[in-house]
Amino acid sequence: MSVVRRAIEFVFTRLLRSRLGVALGIAILVLGVVAAARLVSGPNDSTAGLSNRPPAPITTVHPTTGDDGAISTTTTPSPVTRPGEPTPERVAERFATAWLGRPGQTADQWHQELRPFSTPALLDKLAGVDPAGVPAGELTDEVTVRPRSETFVEALVILDTGQLRLELVTPDGRWLVDAVDWEQA
Repeated sequence: MSVVRRAIEFVFTRLLRSRLGVALGIAILVLGVVAAARLVSGPNDSTAGLSNRPPAPITTVHPTTGDDGAISTTTTPSPVTRPGEPTPERVAERFATAWLGRPGQTADQWHQELRPFSTPALLDKLAGVDPAGVPAGELTDEVTVRPRSETFVEALVILDTGQLRLELVTPDGRWLVDAVDWEQA
């Protein structure tokens, strides 16, 4: 029995007081806890767990509940025009005609013709623009309007050398062009 006694003394007096002994004791303790948890948890179910995808989409709203989103994709907004005022299509067409200008037209005349169809912000951006630099000659197709809301639309004007994209807004019930973008064909 002296050999067993010496082994027990060695374990408690020397081995458990060293770093290696402490690390070995913690490892044995962790393995024991994991083994006990597996025994208690029962048989493994391969279909359970977070790694598998659910059989159907997870929803938090009943499928028959209406759309609660801020933007509805089911209905297209209709632009609202004040009675007696021109429609966005007409304003876009008139602006495009004025934007194309006339031969021999001065910059001041060109700006004056754009004024009734433009927002003050656009007029500020066009200050100093020379109409001779307008890269188109004439309208070739009807104006196409895409409503974005009741007070904002995008208009596409097809010209002989490209297309003119206009953004129209109606701050006071009257449609005005707020932005111009030119795309060469």
